[in-house]
Amino acid sequence: VRLGWHDAGTYNKNIEEWPQRGGANGSLRFEVELKHAANAGLVNALSLIQPIKDKYSDVTFADLFQLASATAIEEAGGPKIPMKYGRVDVSGPNECPEEGRLPGKLFRLQTMSIIWALLMPPFSLIDAGPPSPADHLREVFYRMGLNDKEIVALSGAHTLGRSRPERSGWGKPETKYTKDGPGTPGGQSWTVQWLKFDNSYFKDIKAKRDEDLLVLPTDAVLFEDPSFKVYAEKYAEDQETFFKDYAEAHAKLSNLGAKFDPPEGIVLDDTPVQAVPEKFVAAKYSTGKRELSDSMKQKIRAEYESFGGGPDKPLPTNYFLNIIIIIGVLAILTSLLGNY
Repeated sequence: VRLGWHDAGTYNKNIEEWPQRGGANGSLRFEVELKHAANAGLVNALSLIQPIKDKYSDVTFADLFQLASATAIEEAGGPKIPMKYGRVDVSGPNECPEEGRLPGKLFRLQTMSIIWALLMPPFSLIDAGPPSPADHLREVFYRMGLNDKEIVALSGAHTLGRSRPERSGWGKPETKYTKDGPGTPGGQSWTVQWLKFDNSYFKDIKAKRDEDLLVLPTDAVLFEDPSFKVYAEKYAEDQETFFKDYAEAHAKLSNLGAKFDPPEGIVLDDTPVQAVPEKFVAAKYSTGKRELSDSMKQKIRAEYESFGGGPDKPLPTNYFLNIIIIIGVLAILTSLLGNY
């Protein structure tokens, strides 16, 4: 999920040119971008994608990243994401966006830089001031063209996964929910069942009852900021509404900054393929020759003999031909008379 998000999340709506505007363009496959602080650990996700790319070389990295992200949500029990494909990849690392466009570790770096500034002359608390988590979220997501509802809905994806302090600087090394995996043990999750996509993230953030569950400043603010709170409260109570809004926001995010070929993109049809009706072959269903009944044999013999034939006497050819001609003439007359 994070791999797809971080490839698309570099989009800047204020830049028109591609690929300078960032977005879902496959640039995250290059080492220079993988080394951005916010992308710590994503090299592991890329290693899972690479064999698929090797097998299906015509599929772009940009499409694979977004396909993997949407599929992970669905497989974890989340909503079906209305996706389209055909994204074009950037060609080289020189087309990667600059560092600092993504949320997460950026907020931590901003916080640490302000703390450092407070320790240096002129010790101006008024000028520095602590960064606001709400302002940070809006700064990052508004730049992408997303609104408050979409910010809160997308935050709900934290119902999946864990935060590892060695990568993000947040969370505990392990908790009772992560010490045994699955996968590599450790980290701190936002939810108890951190491989299940549901609305428990909002419920747990609101309750704040479990110290083993992670609550970042940007999580807590969803129930503190007046605008965010409207949606967070709704999603905590109504999973169906959350799923609907999340699916729309995820689809929008996955297309940010992308250049499609063809321009309208490619929508995959998930309609089950209808089985082609089997061609009827009489012989396939035949049980072989069937013996005529005695009564049928007698009826055929009587008809045959009425025209002058018999067991030892073939029907005269000219007589049989006359019968055919008479039947044909009658058929023609019937057809002609029927037209008047």
